[in-house]
Amino acid sequence: MPHPLSQALDQTWSPFVLVAGLLLIGAVAASDHLFEAAGALLSRTPGGGVRLFVALMSLVVVVTVILNLDTSVVFLTPIVLHAARRRRFGETAFLFGVVYLSNAASLLLPGSNLTNLLVARGVGAVSFAAGTAPAWAAAVVVVTAGVLVWRRRDLRRPSAAPEPATPVVLPRWGAGAVGVVGAIALVLAIPDPALPVLVLGVAVAAVQVLTRRLAPGGAAEAASPAILGTLFALSVALGVVARTWSGPQHLTASLGPVATAWLAAGLSCVINNLPAAVLLSARGGAHTRALLVGLDLGPNLAVTGSLAALVWLRVARREGARPSVRTYTAVGLVLVPVSMTAALAALGLFG
Repeated sequence: MPHPLSQALDQTWSPFVLVAGLLLIGAVAASDHLFEAAGALLSRTPGGGVRLFVALMSLVVVVTVILNLDTSVVFLTPIVLHAARRRRFGETAFLFGVVYLSNAASLLLPGSNLTNLLVARGVGAVSFAAGTAPAWAAAVVVVTAGVLVWRRRDLRRPSAAPEPATPVVLPRWGAGAVGVVGAIALVLAIPDPALPVLVLGVAVAAVQVLTRRLAPGGAAEAASPAILGTLFALSVALGVVARTWSGPQHLTASLGPVATAWLAAGLSCVINNLPAAVLLSARGGAHTRALLVGLDLGPNLAVTGSLAALVWLRVARREGARPSVRTYTAVGLVLVPVSMTAALAALGLFG
């Protein structure tokens, strides 16, 4: 019988490698101004604040689905903030919308969130999406609507002064585009794309470094080795615990899908959703889709719930914003129950 440590390592290494590769590709795409160009284009969206908000949040959803939620918050938080400031709308809706929707939109594909890979090991992208698409759509709609209602005053223009001209940002169609397209193809076509995506990420990052479009330090920082390494070690440790102690498996087996989702949400906020995913799924278990709903949507309750929320805090403060941890949780206390209920109902898991 395999040793618990080797089993834990086997469960956890692939998702972390995949995310490192996606973060590298995201850094290269950003250095080629792909995100900035998309943001500048969307900032010229005609109409008022609601249209601008929906357009920018649509970009957040797309980037989250394709390149994962951590890439989304790192590279899109500055873009949506600058777009809101340029159009003179209150920035709070855009600031919190990025992180709430990154968490919510990460439910669609395995690579969209590390927790998906940890829980649904070996499930192909198409099969995974077929099982989670209804919950994903429900969560995205509910969270978007919730932020719109909460901060509707942000989306009213406060001044009649003319807006500054929106600069035209031209993307470079090179390594970044190759990386994004290649990542999409690999994630959709290969059951376990971790190593190919990492190789692709290292390759396109090397091209950018050699052509001086990306600093070596920037590439290393984008992969977040310290943060990913810490969470990897904690996840492996809890994976060993879960394989030597049957408590988590017995607990999830005794619960229904709704209770399982809420257990995952609460545990995510206490220890982060990555180690929570390993602890609750180390021996497999029932109610996988409900577990994913809790792990992916539950972190909107607290910034400790996901790596993306912790990174979002740092990036937002760097850009001169003032994200409030208390506000994050206060709004999450409304958004999370509603979005989780909608997602579970869309999957037919009530009753």
